[in-house]
Parts: sequence; structure tokens; C-alpha cells
Amino acid sequence: MDPTRPVGADDRPALSELRLSSFKSHRRAVLPLSPFTVFAGPSGSGKTSALQAYTALARLGGGEQVGKAFPDASGCVPERARPDPQGRRGFRIGCTVDGPVGSVRLDVAVQAEPELRVVGERLTGDGQILLSTALRDPARRTVQAAWHTAGSVPVTRAPLPDDRLATALLPLRVAGKTAGQRLVLAAAEQVVVALRSVFVCDPRPERMRVPVPLGAGRLHGGCANLAEVLLRTREECGTRHAALIAASRAGCAGAVEDLAAQELADGTVRAVLDRGALGITPVGRLGDGELRYLALALVLLTGPGVLEMEPVAEVLPALQAMTVLADGFDRCLDRRQVRELLSLAVRMGERGHVRLVGAVQDRAPAEGVAGVSVVDLGV
Repeated sequence: MDPTRPVGADDRPALSELRLSSFKSHRRAVLPLSPFTVFAGPSGSGKTSALQAYTALARLGGGEQVGKAFPDASGCVPERARPDPQGRRGFRIGCTVDGPVGSVRLDVAVQAEPELRVVGERLTGDGQILLSTALRDPARRTVQAAWHTAGSVPVTRAPLPDDRLATALLPLRVAGKTAGQRLVLAAAEQVVVALRSVFVCDPRPERMRVPVPLGAGRLHGGCANLAEVLLRTREECGTRHAALIAASRAGCAGAVEDLAAQELADGTVRAVLDRGALGITPVGRLGDGELRYLALALVLLTGPGVLEMEPVAEVLPALQAMTVLADGFDRCLDRRQVRELLSLAVRMGERGHVRLVGAVQDRAPAEGVAGVSVVDLGV
């Protein structure tokens, strides 16, 4: 691991593995992640819970409290997990992040009962423990943290809060004076950048059918404000808007000349399809599949500047890769639409800026798209 080496185009921090050691229905599960990954399997195979674990890690990496990252923490405990003599039960998840300093592993143990807290954490690189935390005194709301220093003192120890991810707090606690400290900071930053660069997307057609008021022009995860975002993208980026129109032709029934937003007299805006000689069709008249298709295409074609997410401000955008998390990626879509969206994701991700992790019921459309990896949870 060399935190001082130059960063190349393929060095954007990104998750290469999600580990569900003990989480809901998962036991010792290791899920590989490529730039474009879909989890496949029947209902109940754990696709949604895998994405929930990824989302929770992303929220912890962004500095959120454990209670916000796991709003139903008790529901994350494996069903048959027995409490210890003190009545404690919990779960364990983790990930591997590849980037400039190599592969860095993060493993987190969360106590859900009787009190929600992070009771253990380990950050590892090249087999070396860079950070570890442990709950020493259950009566205190802190964990004992120890991080690699490699100076006159090999390890630095200090208490840290038990309601947040210690890795995300390290930049506030580590001075970076020794080579060991700089390595710890570089590894922590790599993990945090990868986790924070996530957009959780689940388009809700029922919320996309009605006109919406004008706002900041940043697309919400449910895509209810699709119309106001279209108004912005049309004005700001003609090239990507043209690509969105082309994608609309490929995924929507009938002729599509344009995809636009109309401002209405009451100050709201609605999205419409221009059908050429056939006139204008409000997107509210489209089927659920077409609406979800349009929303997902917009997400893949825009990026952090248009999506409601906060990339790491102190890191150049060129060194970050946005990861779209999409549960029910193929919900309401036919196979043709799924293939078109996956192909679009691969094209947009050729420069390494966009990644996708989705969940699908039917693996067949994904298997036909070069560059997409299928992780079957039903086996």
C-alpha cells in the first residue's frame, strides 16, 4: 500500500466486495461487486437485504448515526440468533474497497439489542490492522479505538463515540505526522469516498404522474420530481439530454421526438413526450414500466450534480465514481427495457465515473449484456 503514488483513471475508490457475515437471512455471504452488478434470485433470496446493508454502510460512511443508518436494527439481526448472557444480539457486515492504496477491508459489528451501538470495527490493508475498536465498558457510550501510528508510539489509543463509524471520524482525530498515520488516513479516505458516492434510487411511478413545483432541480431517490429535473437538464446539457431522448425512443412505445418539461399556469411543471405528428403526451399517461425506465435512464445519464446526493467535496469529481443502488431494478420493466438500461449504464461507465448495483428477479436480460456481472443469490 502506497498512499503517495499518483492516482490513475482506474484508481477511483469503489467497493469490490460486500460481506454479510451475519445479517438478516445472510450467513457468511461474500458478494463480489464489479462496476455493473445485479443481484438475481427469487423473492426471499436476500437481494433487498444485501442492498440495505450497502445503503447502511454508505450512510455510516457519510457520518450518520447508527440509528439513522439502521432504522430497524432489530430486524437486521438473524432470526435465530441467540442473545449472549447479557441479553445482547446484533449483526455483522463489511466491505472491501479498492483504490489508490490497494484493497482495504472494513468490518463492522453492530449491537441491536438491548441498546443500538457500534461495538466493533476493523479497518485492514495488506493484512495489517490499521484501525480497530472494541466495546470495553457497556456502561459508557464509547468504544476504545486503536489506530496504526508507526512512530515513537506504534499504536494510538483513544475513546470514540459508539454511535458512528470510527473510520469516518479518523480525519478529525489523526494528525498525519508519521508514515503510519498517513497510511491510516489514506485508507480511511478511500473507504469513505467510495461509501459516500452512492445514490439510492427506486423510482415511484405513482408519484411521477402529477405536476410538481419548481425546486432546486436535483432528482430525489423516488424520482417524483422528474419533471423539474428535465427542465434543468434540457437547458444545461444538450448532449446528455439528446442521449436521454435516444434512450426514450428505445424504451418507450410509439414515436418519441422529444422529452421535455412544460411550465403550467399554477407555477408547477409536468414532463411530456413529444410524439411529433401525434402531438404531446404527458408522462402521467405512460405505464409504470415506461415511467421507471425514463427515471432510471435519467439517473444514469446525469450524475452527482443533478442527483440529490452529496459527493465528497474535498475530493475532485474526476477521482470519484458514483454508484447507483437500485432495488427492484427490473420492476415493471420488460426484458428489452432492462437490456437497454444496462447497456446504457455500461456506456456511461466506460470512463469509470458511473457504477451500478441493482436487484432483479429475472437474470436473463443481464446475462446478455457485456460488462454486467450477475450474482445469483438463489443458489
